[in-house]
Amino acid sequence: MSRAELAARQAALLNSLLTGAAAPSGFDPSRLEIEADVLLSKRRRLVTYLRPDLPDALGERYRALFDTYASENPKTTAVRAREYADAFAEWLITRGDLPKPRRRWFRRG
Repeated sequence: MSRAELAARQAALLNSLLTGAAAPSGFDPSRLEIEADVLLSKRRRLVTYLRPDLPDALGERYRALFDTYASENPKTTAVRAREYADAFAEWLITRGDLPKPRRRWFRRG
C-alpha cells in the first residue's frame, strides 16, 4: 500500500470517528461507533473543564447541544482545545442558546 493510499484510509477512518460518516471498508462499523462515542465524550469533558460556565448555563441541554455542535464541527489537529471550546460558546450565542456576554468597562483613574 502506498503512502497516499494509507493517508487516504487514515483520513477516512478519522472522518468516520469524528463525523459519523460511514465506516471505511475493513472496519467494523459497530466498533467504530463505540470508539466515536468515547472520543465525543472525551471532547465534551474537556470543554466542560475548559469552559465550566457552559454546562452551568445550559444545564441538562449541554450534552445534546455539544453533541450537535461536535457532529457539525469536528475538531481537527489545527484547532487547540480552548479554541474549540470558545468556538462552541460562540456557536451557542449565535443560535440564541446563550445570551451575549456583557462587557465590563472599567474606568482607569
